[in-house]
Amino acid sequence: MESQIDLLAIIVTDSVGVAIITIILATRGWNLPARQKESRALFLMLLATAANCMTDALIAYCDGRPGGIYHVMSMAGNTYTYLYNLIVGIGIIFLVVNHIDKKIVRFQMLFFAVLTIVELVLLAINFVYPVVFSVDENNVYSRGKFFYVFVLAALLLLIYGYAYYFVSKIKNPSLRYFPVFEFLLPILAGMTIQVMVYGISLIPISFVIAFAGIVIALQNECIYIDKLTGVYNRYELDKVLGSLKRKRHEKIAAMMLDLNGFKEINDKYSHEEGDQALIAFAGILVAIVRGRGTVIRFAGDEFVILMRKVDGVDIEACRNQILHAVDDYNAGSGKPYKLSAAVGGTIFDYNGQNANEIVERIDRLMYKDKDEYYRNHPRHR
Repeated sequence: MESQIDLLAIIVTDSVGVAIITIILATRGWNLPARQKESRALFLMLLATAANCMTDALIAYCDGRPGGIYHVMSMAGNTYTYLYNLIVGIGIIFLVVNHIDKKIVRFQMLFFAVLTIVELVLLAINFVYPVVFSVDENNVYSRGKFFYVFVLAALLLLIYGYAYYFVSKIKNPSLRYFPVFEFLLPILAGMTIQVMVYGISLIPISFVIAFAGIVIALQNECIYIDKLTGVYNRYELDKVLGSLKRKRHEKIAAMMLDLNGFKEINDKYSHEEGDQALIAFAGILVAIVRGRGTVIRFAGDEFVILMRKVDGVDIEACRNQILHAVDDYNAGSGKPYKLSAAVGGTIFDYNGQNANEIVERIDRLMYKDKDEYYRNHPRHR
């Protein structure tokens, strides 16, 4: 059986894909300030995508060329391309969950484990009984009866990741933006055309285009990210409150938080240690708020929390939860100083107030709490 693969077209498109990924890696487009988990996940998926393009070109070259070495390379290469869909599918879910400051839950881990085991077992069986794909005596590739299981699994992972994001976004409109369509549309287009037209290879380059879209979108979002702590900066606060001006009669919860004795940490232990205190405090706030709201570094050691879905929100309970988390951090940090925070907040029936009015109000409530702290701890002023 003669190969029906258009070798030149595949090599050209895959080479373009590798070139694009190389540029992204060289310019550190994958590096998102203060978002280490997302950056690492993006970096690894870009490497896997470059490897996928190179592997795709290799197996296209091997296709239809008799010989034992070509057979080994074809089997190994095709196996990797099937695994790549699993790597990226799970990687995207990990990226989405971390991007909106949530945790991978046990159910998701179980789902990933089951899917991984099923695909690995099928691919292992395929080396003996060609159920996923086959490479004949002339090293010509053809799809097996379980080919569509892998296509379906890849689509399920992508759909699950984005469904998870959209449901979370509906529950909390303040969640970070994630580039859904920039990533999904090129892949769906590439998959559809490749499944319908045999002999071409568009999936690798479609993933490259998708990742380029993600990188551009996430780098644009970095304008709103505080480079030290990884939470949002004041530009995001202005954007959120500005958007609320176009909506009337919406309830929002807002809190202002300020580190007590922060100047003493800077003066006594160095500004670098002060930075570490800010990073730790921001991490505590993110862990408490998670998907319920947005954490913003307002200025210096001041932070703002905004929650647009306020059903069941109790400001005093949130305050106590934050203070207990700070105490837990102090108990295990091993630092020569203790973090302490002044907190003030309330629930607004928003009906077009000026953004400054909201900030001033929660600022007054926060300073009321801070004055109480300094009355009880005069030496920390």
